[in-house]
This record gives sequence, structure tokens and C-alpha cells, in this order.
Amino acid sequence: MAGVSKKSFESPDEHRTPDKTSVDVVDLGGIKAARMTLQPGWRWSECIKPMAGTESCQVHHVGTVTAGQLHVRHDDGSESDVGPGDAYVIEPGHDAWVLGSDPLVCYEFDSKAAETYAST
Repeated sequence: MAGVSKKSFESPDEHRTPDKTSVDVVDLGGIKAARMTLQPGWRWSECIKPMAGTESCQVHHVGTVTAGQLHVRHDDGSESDVGPGDAYVIEPGHDAWVLGSDPLVCYEFDSKAAETYAST
């Protein structure tokens, strides 16, 4: 069956605002996507860990960055930066933090991540 589902992140179905974090979630008929804006000084282990209750982020992320820079350090010690124009897959078991003085804006397309990230 042909069809198009669309929604604007400017009018999300859900809006979450943990410390230094803004997550806008749209539901496209059972598929969820999120726009995340992380402010300078944001770090997963400081801003999200208290609500996640895990030692490192256990979410599988698939997305793209449109602004800002993010540094990711996995539990195994591997590290990488993602920035504007980068598509990414970040496996569970990591900490991450915003680099520099610009907010990070990214779009998450793993429906499970969009549904659960930074939710209480």
C-alpha cells in the first residue's frame, strides 16, 4: 500500500528535557524518530546516567548529526568523534559528551532509541 507519513519536529508527539538535553519524538505510524539537542557541557554520565541507572549508555543509536560535535568513548576504550554531515551507529556501552561551545543537534532513527532515550 502506498502512502506517506510525516510529522514536524516543531510539533513533536513527545518532548523530554533532562539536564542540558532536549529530545523531540515523532511517531510515524509505529516508527519513532527523535531530534536530540544537547547543550555545551552535556555529558551522558552526568546528565542521563542518573535516570538510566546504568554505568554506561546501553542504547543502540543510529542517526545523523546536523550541528555540533560529539565525542564517544566505549567501555572497551575505543573513541570517536561525530560531527555535521556524519551518519553514525553507536553501539551500547558508551559515554559521550558535547565538544566545544556549540550545541549538538542530531536525528535518531532507531525506533527503540527514539522511544526510550532520556525517558523516566
